[in-house]
Amino acid sequence: MTKSVTVTYALWAMGGPLGLHHLYLGRDSHALLWMLTLGGFGVGWAREFFRIPAYVGEANRETVGGLRDSKRHPIARPPPVSVARFAGQISVGIYFGTVALIGLNSLSFFYLIVLPLCVGAGVHLVSSVGEQTTDLHKTLIACVITSPIFYGSTISPLPISIAASVTASQHRRFKTHPSSGSQQELGPRLYRLALVWLAFSAPLGYSIFHNTTATLYYLSDCVAALLDMFWFFPWLRSVVEYFLLLPYRILGAFTGWGPSEESWRKVLEILLTERSQREREALQMLSVNKEASMDEITHSYRELVKVWHPDHNPGSKMEEAQKMFIQIQEAYETLLRGQKPLHRNK
Repeated sequence: MTKSVTVTYALWAMGGPLGLHHLYLGRDSHALLWMLTLGGFGVGWAREFFRIPAYVGEANRETVGGLRDSKRHPIARPPPVSVARFAGQISVGIYFGTVALIGLNSLSFFYLIVLPLCVGAGVHLVSSVGEQTTDLHKTLIACVITSPIFYGSTISPLPISIAASVTASQHRRFKTHPSSGSQQELGPRLYRLALVWLAFSAPLGYSIFHNTTATLYYLSDCVAALLDMFWFFPWLRSVVEYFLLLPYRILGAFTGWGPSEESWRKVLEILLTERSQREREALQMLSVNKEASMDEITHSYRELVKVWHPDHNPGSKMEEAQKMFIQIQEAYETLLRGQKPLHRNK
């Protein structure tokens, strides 16, 4: 099926950063690259405005002629060096490495295996765009060799990407078979692209979700501490609560949805009275429940200190007693800092 320049430009304008026009032309590698980088960070997408006619012509030649003309692309002669492609290889390699640092740095052998493979995958993806490709194995070998030199460094994606890009450029070559993306069914092509996109985004999405959850818990603790400062001024506490609930009132005014203020007040109360994980662990360490008063917490603390004081546990038990003594001290300080107005009044 002959491709249309008009349709390609329309797809470029509507969904170019997501690679829709490349998907239409059967350039699946290019489409995947654009999906993962939002159009080459926007720069590559804008640059393509002048290159679309050449892309369409290439797609139509492959559709009509099948295999490439060997006289036009001699296999023995490598493609010309492209500064834009080389810069893209380095940039995408760093980008893939940075995403790996964010989402996968807790894995074993991260700097020896995971990081170089991720950087190499980014470099090879750029190297395989269009009519040319490179040697994947040699590119990955360059990454694996370079990675231990910069082991543990946050800037390691940069030298690894440079080494991989140089290796990929040295082994660049024309593809020996035409791009068959446009000749395959759209469903399987989209399925493969979706799997790759999911593999790329899932670790990053989990990391963002985990950090966002931790941030929300931290903010709730800060707000709770702020309200605790005003426990002896009930009217001032009410003013702070009013402004915290104000966004919900504005939302109701604009949407016509008026949530009950009492309901939101209960939600806020639950949020602000929820103890942090560290406080719950401290309660367990001191063997008291969450309703315990400050006097009860102090009494339990003193009793445990007597039991686990290192001077009362000589010999083989001293090391264990020292660890328990420190943990009891830390637990008591945590609960002392996080006491609620209810406990202060008891």
